[in-house]
Amino acid sequence: MIGSSDLRNARIRLNHGVGQMPALGFGTLIPDPAVTISASRGALEAGFRHFDCAERYRNEREVGEALQAGLAAEGIAREDIFVTTKLWNSNHRPERVEGAFEASLERLRLNYLDLYLIHTPFAFQPGDEQDPRDENGNVLYDHGVTLLDTWRAMESLVDHGKCRAIGLSDITLDGLLPIYASARIKPAVIQVEAHPYLPETELLEFCKEKAVVLLAFAPLGHGMRPGLLEDPVISAIAARVGKTAAQVLLAWAVQRGTALLTTPKSAARARENFDISALPEDAIDQINRIQTRQRLNDVVNTGSPGFIPRVKST
Repeated sequence: MIGSSDLRNARIRLNHGVGQMPALGFGTLIPDPAVTISASRGALEAGFRHFDCAERYRNEREVGEALQAGLAAEGIAREDIFVTTKLWNSNHRPERVEGAFEASLERLRLNYLDLYLIHTPFAFQPGDEQDPRDENGNVLYDHGVTLLDTWRAMESLVDHGKCRAIGLSDITLDGLLPIYASARIKPAVIQVEAHPYLPETELLEFCKEKAVVLLAFAPLGHGMRPGLLEDPVISAIAARVGKTAAQVLLAWAVQRGTALLTTPKSAARARENFDISALPEDAIDQINRIQTRQRLNDVVNTGSPGFIPRVKST
């Protein structure tokens, strides 16, 4: 558990790669291109140094534009930010991995990536269509490739030097165990939905034991209402410590040893989400005792992300 009173600058060392991952991350799942640019700039100005992207979000170009402009304006070096993106399901075949990686790198206008994740463990039919479906609307899965096949291709990216670390996203502990056992380069990061209603305690304990970073998405419950932001335990703690419910939830996530992603779309919200400080131990205990259990995104069971609108490729 991280006990520093300044959680804003908390960093977690990776088991491979260079340097450390800032615990506070900015997630770029924003459908509107103009808002992507303004929100990414706002996050950088607020103090965020960890940016999480994905091929599937269809906005890597906008994030790259915002980062290039923001780094220049703020006088920040590339080495001072941590950038992640993800391999989409339709590119799981080993021969497609490097091309997908290079395309993301070009869109982001970067020379290297700090972290590259397999977006989900599910391989879709290979091709340019990101959401391949049959005439009945069922996902067309690719049964000709295994997750280990894809992982081997990810390891090759690290060998070639443009990708500093690799990991997996939207995977269960049962799905992770065989990959971890067989991997030559062990996953550095596992990105999953995690919050007080879905604490992923068993997965977190495994990650801590193996020096793998658990990176939590939807730490605020994806803003669903009623939900975590209205939870009476969270609200009472927020009133007691003089912070917002969002700040309490983000502090809890960092103090339990995870990194996190939040997606503030305004500069004011970015400043709020970055301005977190440590909660007292009894508050942490109260949050840990919350009994509500709710998964918000079923992507771990299907490979189809619940937070991303379905759009046919053009």
